[in-house]
Amino acid sequence: MISWVSPEWLAAHRNDPGLIIADCRQNGHAYFTDHIPGAIHIHEGLFRMHVGKIPVRWIPAGLAQVLFRTLGFEPESTIVLYSEARAKNAPAAAAGDGLEAGFVAYSLVRFGCRRVMILDGGLEQWRAEGHPLAQEYGESSLSGFTVEMPVDLFIGYETCVSMKDKPDVVLLDTRPPAWYEGQGPWRKPGHIPGAVSLPAACLMVPDNPALLKPEAEIRTILADLGITPDKTIICSCGTGRTAVSVFLILKWYLGYPDVVMFEGGFTEWVSHEKNTTVSGKNPR
Repeated sequence: MISWVSPEWLAAHRNDPGLIIADCRQNGHAYFTDHIPGAIHIHEGLFRMHVGKIPVRWIPAGLAQVLFRTLGFEPESTIVLYSEARAKNAPAAAAGDGLEAGFVAYSLVRFGCRRVMILDGGLEQWRAEGHPLAQEYGESSLSGFTVEMPVDLFIGYETCVSMKDKPDVVLLDTRPPAWYEGQGPWRKPGHIPGAVSLPAACLMVPDNPALLKPEAEIRTILADLGITPDKTIICSCGTGRTAVSVFLILKWYLGYPDVVMFEGGFTEWVSHEKNTTVSGKNPR
């Protein structure tokens, strides 16, 4: 359902009939400044809202259907997404971390899109290769999209609790090491007991967090941590943003057969008063 394409591929296909290009940068002013010709703008915040006690739930299916129809998506549409990490000395309007395209890609597939592509290297790589930019706005059109949610992409809190400590299961925490080991913005420090630290950034090129490292290098990093295809892998983080990046890489870039998202992550874990956490480098 999700694949990665190069700037060269997109430059050759961007005018193909039915192809939709979406700029996923956080700040609309960056889109106004310049974007890939024909791209529409999608903000990742459209896909989540505060539900009950959890501030970062994915929106209900009915809201997603209205959103997708407004954007002009169809289940079989080919949608190419890109983001851009904020370059040094860039203006505030260009703020971003490169994760936005992956987050939007997961959200589209979650609600029934079947042909989603991520521009590997994002807008930074597009610029570096000298491809054209524009200021004219892209145009969306209404569609009749009907949401169909795949049942095998994510698990809820109770399922995570029942699965995470089984010997053939690996629970990943993809947040930065400082948060995994110590105090982040949550009311409790550390990580879910048993969670293995795999910072999402370690799978990306350091100078461009929207660009994947070579496949062989990624596989070595995973194997060294015991994250192998024969196990069930649960991807989690704080709110889902870094976890979806790792989830996409494992499931569709590397083809791991049994990978799921725990969307609630550490945010939902600490919402339960009874739950303990672990500080430090070790899972337990």
